Amino acid sequence: MKALDELLQDATAGDPVTGLKWTHKTPEKLSRQLKRKRFQAGRTTVRRLLAEQGYTLRVNRKRLSAKQVPCRDRQMRYIARKRRAALKAGFPLISVDTKKKELVGNFKNAGCTWRRQPLDVLETDFPSQAVGKAIPYGIYDIRRNMGFVVIGSSHETAAFAMAAIRTWWMRVGRRHYEDQHHLFIQADGGGANSWRSWLWKAKLQALADEFQLTITVTHFPPSTSKWNPIEHRMFSVISQNWAGQPLVSYETMLKFIRTAKTDTGFRCQAWLDTTEYQTGLKVTTEHRAHINLKPLRVFPNWNYTIEPHDNGA
Repeated sequence: MKALDELLQDATAGDPVTGLKWTHKTPEKLSRQLKRKRFQAGRTTVRRLLAEQGYTLRVNRKRLSAKQVPCRDRQMRYIARKRRAALKAGFPLISVDTKKKELVGNFKNAGCTWRRQPLDVLETDFPSQAVGKAIPYGIYDIRRNMGFVVIGSSHETAAFAMAAIRTWWMRVGRRHYEDQHHLFIQADGGGANSWRSWLWKAKLQALADEFQLTITVTHFPPSTSKWNPIEHRMFSVISQNWAGQPLVSYETMLKFIRTAKTDTGFRCQAWLDTTEYQTGLKVTTEHRAHINLKPLRVFPNWNYTIEPHDNGA
């Protein structure tokens, strides 16, 4: 055991809490190295000895943040407070984000399915072989535990994101919240709904004016997107539903999204948006001045309210 421990010293990692260990050296390599030291230990013996010492095969876990801003915890607590306040007041509260983009076609999709024979898919996944690309923008209604996804086929822009939110409000939101005029949105800090994007804010103003809605937005700080409720309450359910299934067409994707559900009552609607959204659009200084932006007291860059102009003016 001492000889084996010496071989593992430079290649061992572990969990200081549970005592669980793992190594990147294989039993075959360890067996050969032990034989050079005149120990007769086959790979089966090495496997048994590793198990006795608490070693196990492990994969990497995405748990470390690339960076942590100093005010991260305070913003997370603030988001939680705003969520509780919105729910208590009966306001519509949605979590929004863009799911991973997908190539549409007969490509391999991660996951397994129960079949007598495996499905044959293309050997390569070049974009030139795809029917198109799918950009799923999701809206998760936290109060009602209901999802809504708009699949875009052109570009992930603020205009596309806001068109998806508008579609949700037109088809679902205002029917269930007809007496409410204050919408709360919780979003990541980047992408189509970036807190830095003036186009995002301009489109929010257009939505506020059209429906006379007061819109309050709170953004998650950098490297905290996995705590956005839509990630683990909606996107994970959709991913499980189409795991191992080639997304051969837009209609196939819509079908898998619409049939995603959980025992706790989650259901999801899905729509296709074939609009060609332009990239690189800029908001002029005059247009920025027209945005009725009210920064909140706590981290005003990440938290703000946009109020409608009278009569949508």
